[in-house]
Amino acid sequence: MDFIVSLAESKIREAIQKGELDHLSNKGKPLKLDDMTNIPEELRAAYIILRNANVLPEEVELKKEIISLQKLIDCCHETGETGEVNSLKRKLTYKILKFDIMMEKRKLNFALGGYKEKIYQKFGGY
Repeated sequence: MDFIVSLAESKIREAIQKGELDHLSNKGKPLKLDDMTNIPEELRAAYIILRNANVLPEEVELKKEIISLQKLIDCCHETGETGEVNSLKRKLTYKILKFDIMMEKRKLNFALGGYKEKIYQKFGGY
């Protein structure tokens, strides 16, 4: 592994001496590093690939749908529309149950413990 590191460093130094790195678009700007301390080391590469491909984990997609449905229901109450509200509430209940079951299967609810309500409020207040 040390051979690969030293080879990479020598190639970088060589490119700097030749001036090949002088015209980069972000030259002189600080790097935007992601905080991945909460992601296990063995999953970080997969996380970066999925993030760059705009693919979200299923629970995040589901949480977005729950928040959107809640906002739609709130708008219907504000405008006085009642016809769609019951249908939206059924969809919301289904999504919440699906999310809760998914979290139970992944044993995340145990880890969330007392923070569950605070997290729900933070994500949309249902």
